[in-house]
Order: sequence, then structure tokens, then C-alpha cells
Amino acid sequence: MKITYKQLTCAVERKLLTYQQAERLWLFFQEQNKHQPSFQFTHILYYLGGLIAIGAMSLFMTLGWEHLGGIGLLCISTIYAITAFFTAEFLLKRYHLIIPANILITLVIVLTPLGVYGFENAIGVWDNHYVYTDYHQYIDFRWLFMELATVLVAVCLILRYRSSFLFMPLAFTLWYMSMDLTPYLVHLLGYAKNNIDYSDYLNVRQQVSLWFGLLVIVVAFLIDIKNKSDKDLSFWLYLFGVLAFWGALSSMESDSEFNKFLYFCVNLLMILIGVIIVRRVFVIFGGLGITGYLSYLSYNVFEDSLLFPFALTIIGLSIIVAGIFWQRHEKAINSYLLQSVPPGLKKYLEFKHY
Repeated sequence: MKITYKQLTCAVERKLLTYQQAERLWLFFQEQNKHQPSFQFTHILYYLGGLIAIGAMSLFMTLGWEHLGGIGLLCISTIYAITAFFTAEFLLKRYHLIIPANILITLVIVLTPLGVYGFENAIGVWDNHYVYTDYHQYIDFRWLFMELATVLVAVCLILRYRSSFLFMPLAFTLWYMSMDLTPYLVHLLGYAKNNIDYSDYLNVRQQVSLWFGLLVIVVAFLIDIKNKSDKDLSFWLYLFGVLAFWGALSSMESDSEFNKFLYFCVNLLMILIGVIIVRRVFVIFGGLGITGYLSYLSYNVFEDSLLFPFALTIIGLSIIVAGIFWQRHEKAINSYLLQSVPPGLKKYLEFKHY
């Protein structure tokens, strides 16, 4: 729940608070949230500058850097990372500037794959097969060492600084890893079967993305339960986990109407989970999946049906009625549902909803 200054003034008008109490409360809230990212001009400048610097060392790298050679790339990335790290430490200890310091620490994580690539290039691993700019364009299992190193550095820095923004490059790298694992598994499968066709490759890719995304979601949920601070440490993990899981699920083809209905049910379950744990990303992707399934019914199964739009209207109105019922009895429903969950999870859900 977000409290605004206008709400406090309304409380004063209804004589629930005095003007002095409202002012003190507002100052207290501002002090508590001064290091939380918000739509302030200074915060916009922080993140704009940080994203430009991060992009410069990742997405916007040019081929000219390859002329520096592996040792050159390794040295430059190391110097950049050390400079960013000690500058962040200085900003934290001297000025207590948490947001710009966290952005600089994020830059250290982003520089890790470049440094590993430089080292691998120096010892001849790549042999001119790929350049660093291909890292963000092509899927290949040989990127895995760069990704594993990035995950290791990210986890170490997250444990030290406990910043939610640091999860962004970690989640991004895990997403890349889920895609790059596929050629490796297909490579092993090809050895086992002596040959492998495109349909097998596509199936492995979907399965890896599906289970990898589900694993990331579970990790995000466990972090959410253990998180005792007011920082949202799981946002990026949830985002990329749901993206990998839902993307793989939605790309799977099936000639079975029952399997398509199961897809609809999974998306419905995602919306329910999103409501329970208060995560919009589940609701958004679940809603997209349901829309896709209903579109399929409309344009394929019931293409010539006059009753289908009326049936959908009735279903939609029924959902609205269910929403009204839920709102009127929400407290009693939540209390009933919370009785059957473990104490640790119960405490987490109560915190989320109140």
C-alpha cells in the first residue's frame, strides 16, 4: 500500500490525525524511502547514466574493441570493474549514496562476461569463431563459462550489498543461460542418437526454457519468503522466470484440444498465483495466455458459431460477479485460505496483503 500526502491531509480533515502528526508522519515516510527508486529527476539521472554505461559495456560494444585482443579486453574490463567497485564503496561510506553505488556495482557484474571473454580469447578458446558482440545475438553453449562466472560474481555482490537492482543482470544472465544450455543438451542428445532433427532441437529448447523458468520462479519465491527488508529483491527473477516459462509453454504446439485447455488452466492458475503472492507479472502473462486461448476458440473452434460471443459475455460477467463477491468477503476468504498454509508462508502472505 502506497500512502500519499493527499491521503494524510484527508485524514486530517476527518480529524483522524492532527496537522502536526500528519507532517511528522510524512517526513518519516520520506526519510524511510529516500533511498528507494522513485520518479525523481535525480533518480532518473542515476539510472539513465547507469544504463548508458551498462549498455556501453554490453549491448553497444563495437567490433573495434576486438582489435585490442584478448589481453586488452581483459585488462580494460578489469580496470573498469575495479574503478566502479571502489567508487561505489566511496559513495556508500562517504556520502551514503545507495542508488548510484548500486548502479556502479551492477556495472561490475555486467563487465564480468567481457573479462572472461577476453581471457578465453587470449588463450585461443574462440579461435575467431565468435566476437563479443555475438554474445547478445547468437545462442551457443560456449558462452556458458562467461555466464557461470557472471552468476558467481552477481551472487557474491548480492550477498554483500543486498540490492534489488543487482538481480537485473543476474536474471538476464540466467535467461541467456537457459537458451545457451539448449545447444549443449542437443549436442549430447545428438551423440546419443547419432543424429537429431529440427523438431527434436525445438522440443529440447522448449523443455529447457520451461523447467529453467520454473526453477527461477521457485528461487525468486524462496528469496521473497526469506527477505526481511523492504527491498523487492525478487522482481527481476520473477520477470525473467515467468518470461522463460510462459514463453516456452506458449510456443509448444499441440493438436489436442485437451492440451490447449490445460494451457488455458495453467494461465488461469498463473493469475491466481499472481493475486495470492501480489506479483503482477503472473497476472499479465496469464491474461495474455487466456486471451490467446479464447482467440483460438473464436477463430478456429467456434468460427461459425453465433452463441460463442454470448457465452463469452456470460463468462466475463460471471467473473465480474465473482470479483464483487471476493471484494465483499475478502477478509473472511483470506483468513480461511491462510489456515491451511505453513506458518512461514502464512506470515509472508499476511505481510503481502496487509
